[in-house]
Amino acid sequence: MERRTKAEARQGLDVLVAGAGYVGLAAAVSLKAARPSLSVAVVDAAPAGAWRKDGRASAIAAAACRMLEQLGVWGEIAPHAQAITEMVVTDSRTADPVRPTFLTFDGEVAPGEPFAHMVANQALNGALRKRAETLGIDIIEGVAVQGFETRGASLTVHLADGAALATRLLVAADGVNSRLRDMAGIKTVRWEYGQSGIVCTVAHERPHNGRAEEHFLPAGPFATLPLKPDQDGTNRSSIVWVERTEDAEKLVAGDEFLFEHELEQRFSLKLGEIRVADKPRAWPLGLTLARAFVAPRVALAGDAAHGIHPIAGQGLNLGLKDVAALAEVVVEADRLGQDIGALDVLERYQQWRRFDTVQMGITTDVLNRLFSNDIAPLRTVRDIGLGLVERMPRLKDFFIRQASGLSGDTPRLLKGEAI
Repeated sequence: MERRTKAEARQGLDVLVAGAGYVGLAAAVSLKAARPSLSVAVVDAAPAGAWRKDGRASAIAAAACRMLEQLGVWGEIAPHAQAITEMVVTDSRTADPVRPTFLTFDGEVAPGEPFAHMVANQALNGALRKRAETLGIDIIEGVAVQGFETRGASLTVHLADGAALATRLLVAADGVNSRLRDMAGIKTVRWEYGQSGIVCTVAHERPHNGRAEEHFLPAGPFATLPLKPDQDGTNRSSIVWVERTEDAEKLVAGDEFLFEHELEQRFSLKLGEIRVADKPRAWPLGLTLARAFVAPRVALAGDAAHGIHPIAGQGLNLGLKDVAALAEVVVEADRLGQDIGALDVLERYQQWRRFDTVQMGITTDVLNRLFSNDIAPLRTVRDIGLGLVERMPRLKDFFIRQASGLSGDTPRLLKGEAI
């Protein structure tokens, strides 16, 4: 109640962020850290403490790590982060006794800097929340945004409990099914893949040595991603297992023995005996691209702007790139005395991020359609392609730079620079 009273006491906010996931919290922290004079608050529909129940982990690219270091949170996250030192790509059928390696990535983007880390979502969210509190950012939990209306140079945002907050800019970071996006009248391009992603943590006998693997199977990719050992020293990996939705739902809801049997067929026993360490869950997969990223005094960020297939592991990193670009645009506009919620200011953010996002959405869509099948001619073409990349060091370096988030027109925060 103390936080609510504090927020309600404000005569008006500069920025209100809707959504307290990693994108929303990173947006609030980025803006407040760079421009302490801005009044920033976060409102989230999820009950207080709900984030602690998120057992998933995410791949954080090198550029995103630099950003988190600049924001003052990487020190809190680093003890929970597992460096990915090698990536192996195979293409086979589930029943194949041998999975030939077609492509490998290893090395660093800079001395001592791996191209990615795996971090538990709880650790990432917790570190951002701690930093937000240090900066004096109000976090209003368990209350949804019911609507908003423009009133001159501000928006009046109506909350589900009857409260109203005035803000110059509303950042919608409320997920792929964003209600705020709909309220702003922003349409989407959207289709479903008929696939679901099964996510769980697997404990295994032998260490993974920082090695990640992605196996392209006829129903979809199966990725094993290295995690930091738990407090007892147990070796662990995160699983992202894509199956046809009907099969995924049966696997998750069915017998545990059958699930572990199917998992073992894909994971294999190269790391010794395995066991499922938490409750597997499945999420339907699709492509969602907002037709616009901004509206008057409203900016979309993260999954509210784009939801893509996990085949390239870039969802979180795209969201943090949105945050870095938006923060840079807003902070520079405020320094120049411009209206941070004006459409001409927000369109700079849209121009910066829209092409890159659409390009990544199309790329993941094509990759999924190319690899999630068992059509012989396509299998031949893609395996030849993977083999060619493996034999061309410069091309491999290009893909590593892309995966690390250090290519293209990179915002300052992703370079590790202050805004």
